[in-house]
Amino acid sequence: MRRFASMILLAAAMVATVAYTTPPARGQAADVKTAEQVYKNITALKGTPADQLTASMQFISASLGVDCEFCHVQGKPEADDKGPKKTAREMITMSLGINKDSFRGQLRVTCFSCHRGSANPVNMPPVQESDTMAARPAAPTAPPAGAATVTPDQIADKYLTAVGGADAIKRINSRVMKGAILFGGNETPIELYTKAPNKRVSVSHMGGRESMTAFDGTVGWTGSTGGAAHQMSEAEAGSAALDAEFSLALRLKELFPQLRRGRPEQVNGVDCDVLQGTRPGGIAVRLDFDKQSGLLLRMVRTTATPMGRMPVQIDYADYREFDGVKVPLRWTLARPNGRFTIQIKDVQDNVPVDDAKFAKPADPAK
Repeated sequence: MRRFASMILLAAAMVATVAYTTPPARGQAADVKTAEQVYKNITALKGTPADQLTASMQFISASLGVDCEFCHVQGKPEADDKGPKKTAREMITMSLGINKDSFRGQLRVTCFSCHRGSANPVNMPPVQESDTMAARPAAPTAPPAGAATVTPDQIADKYLTAVGGADAIKRINSRVMKGAILFGGNETPIELYTKAPNKRVSVSHMGGRESMTAFDGTVGWTGSTGGAAHQMSEAEAGSAALDAEFSLALRLKELFPQLRRGRPEQVNGVDCDVLQGTRPGGIAVRLDFDKQSGLLLRMVRTTATPMGRMPVQIDYADYREFDGVKVPLRWTLARPNGRFTIQIKDVQDNVPVDDAKFAKPADPAK
């Protein structure tokens, strides 16, 4: 059951993308196709934009802890042969109805509300399994009376200073990194070409083929050796654009003009200051900064699907200094259905990178 989910995650790792489908941004073209216009036998999710259907299925899969074949016939996803698929449609209709009738249309109740990673929904609290009373979550610790309140601007400025400062960052306009994707005990070579302010292409190598994920500063695309490149929808490109930021520290306030403080947290035992913000397309971001060093340790971003919000967590580690700027050489990406790590082994700054490197290639069939 988990094997299929692992295969899906590995495929995602091979193209080194951390984007999830997001809802269409306001002002997006009105001719976006709906799920029933693109796929066969759509009933419960009629009217859903076609590019959100896969993300919705991913949300259901993660919420129930199952793979696609739990509901669908392999090779014939439109078939209605399996009972769980019919049940899933009823549950989708039920949850949408609850949100409409009880929460004024806000997405409050989802598959995960009851299933919590199990195919069977939870309907009663668990019994106590030891003589020791279960510990209740500790209440947030209030700052000492008279303690100075750290503002979002101060946290952002400390981050900028921690990575080397604006002057040092501006002296670097491109960076080429080489390393490996670590997943399931295997290593797959990967190269990342980045260019200020927001161009990026990752190239992974597996089985003699290259898989690419790119953002050219305006649009995103994915492709592989010998195949046609696929341009991301405007919504999908929202997350890809954030990944492509050459220096998040330098443009943090510009990207998130309404940053606000979040509740302090710990990341791997390290006390962190937290900032929260939103991006176009409904992307909500939480940033955890080491209270002492000011460096970014974790980014959690969630994107909306018709069924619920899907989280992506990225942990940053192994900061090293190159040409006066600190760069994380290891980042671990975790989703509800798995995780993988990218470990960078070589970094070169200010390497000439032609803009054509980021451009979507022409369709070889045309």
